[in-house]
Amino acid sequence: MAANPSDISEVKFLTIAEVATMMRVSKMTVYRLVHGGELPAHRVGRSFRVQEKDVTEYIQRSFYDAG
Repeated sequence: MAANPSDISEVKFLTIAEVATMMRVSKMTVYRLVHGGELPAHRVGRSFRVQEKDVTEYIQRSFYDAG
């Protein structure tokens, strides 16, 4: 789903470090998720940016009932 140019200002991008902090995992874990295709990311120069909504969606679909 492509965003309209007028909607792009409302998109919040996070760095790999911010995603790692949000998920309470290491940066290497986030890089593995990105390179494995489990977490969508956009390349900006030599770094990656991840949409905040993609992180929350990944966390939501990763939940399972352990009890």
